[in-house]
Amino acid sequence: MGLYPVIEPYDHGMLDVGAGNRVYWETCGNPHGKPALVLHGGPGSGTGPNLRRYFDPAAYRIVLLDQRGAGRSLPRASAHDTDMSVNTTAHLMADLERLRAHLGIERWLVWGVSWGSALGLRYAQTHPGVVSELVLTGVATGSNAEVALLTRGLGKIFPEAHERFLAELPPKEREGNLAAAYNRLLESPDPVVRDRAARAWTDWETAIIPAPPGSVARYRDPEFRRGFARTVTHYWGNGHFLGEGDGDDEGVVLRDAHLLKGIPGTLVQGSLDFGNLLGIVWRLHHAWPESELILVDEAGHDAGAVGDEALLAATDKYARAGAPTPRGSSRLTDPSAPARPPSP
Repeated sequence: MGLYPVIEPYDHGMLDVGAGNRVYWETCGNPHGKPALVLHGGPGSGTGPNLRRYFDPAAYRIVLLDQRGAGRSLPRASAHDTDMSVNTTAHLMADLERLRAHLGIERWLVWGVSWGSALGLRYAQTHPGVVSELVLTGVATGSNAEVALLTRGLGKIFPEAHERFLAELPPKEREGNLAAAYNRLLESPDPVVRDRAARAWTDWETAIIPAPPGSVARYRDPEFRRGFARTVTHYWGNGHFLGEGDGDDEGVVLRDAHLLKGIPGTLVQGSLDFGNLLGIVWRLHHAWPESELILVDEAGHDAGAVGDEALLAATDKYARAGAPTPRGSSRLTDPSAPARPPSP
């Protein structure tokens, strides 16, 4: 069957969220359906039309937005004079609340991918009364340990690519927080320095995270590359603005998993996603009794067609009024089982 058919928004706009920022939003599907909020990854990736297709358009009122600085939101992070000090996790969560009020929504399902899963988890922890369910994939929690793994730890697995990644930094910047060091380059007044840093950062991301078709192509766009790298390093270099201390080996989101009590959730994770090396998704699942963990065998950060099947099953399940929610269950999917083909 594939994902749900391609649909277009029935409404969209630019929401003034203060400090000169205007956030692009759109709504699709059934205006009277169950509200669902979609949180894109990155940070800084921007949303896309394919994310609309994980929901039954007859059952859901699907809300998508480009987070601050990304996609169609203004000002763009790619512009050097854009003030990134007003682009933090707290600002993004305030934007979600402003959008929810603007659309007249009381509660909504929150669907997040990669960084969007970390944002969705923290949003649910701090605003539990407005989140009906969580559906998360490529799960991340924004911990310092995850940043250290992705920027330094994986150097042992990809030594040649990591050597090139380090070579772009001044020698004195090759220790410590590599994301913060790259962010300093990306904030340089010299556009040549910024462009070289953006290319080196996205080259490293491409090396460590095998991406679905189309994902790598966006890195060829200099404007996207600059905005994406600047936003990612801004967040990664500052503990995702979650208030995590240097000695915190767990991370704020995992530490506060108990705050998710009462919120049903589905976690869809590729078994070969490098984030799994830290066991964070497994620990999150066991600290959150209402969660269901679906591990997709032989899949990475993008869980592929089998992961899509699981995500569709989750949104279909939550669309059904009064549907029972699994508690504390976990299962391993069989990649040989029939599944929808990858979406175009």
